[in-house]
Amino acid sequence: MSVPASAARSTRIALRGLRATGYHGYFDWERQRGQEFVVDVVLWADLERAQRSDELVDTIDYGAVAERVAAIVTGAPYRLIEALAGRIADEVLTAGGQRVEVTVHKPEAPIEVGFDDVSVTVSRERAG
Repeated sequence: MSVPASAARSTRIALRGLRATGYHGYFDWERQRGQEFVVDVVLWADLERAQRSDELVDTIDYGAVAERVAAIVTGAPYRLIEALAGRIADEVLTAGGQRVEVTVHKPEAPIEVGFDDVSVTVSRERAG
């Protein structure tokens, strides 16, 4: 994955495989029955101050980010995982990063043929 010039001196925080049950899907039965979603979050931020201070207050609390992601997945239903991924990306970017990439995996997607993964990836970058 290439890093944009604006994030070249940033620190990257990655949370992979966050799991939560949500009620998202195009079909009514998906929103009624629910299913597990898996989310990967990569966040770029200027964390030089945290590197010097060694204090949690100077970094992005990835535990809090994980909780925010889980709350969105378990919260209000979306018909499309594109919308879910976009909502997560918008929320995570408010944690203070410069750029975020969110991938939502839908391991139980209603597909009639065998598959390994269905996912949507959304990127957001803070303006300016």
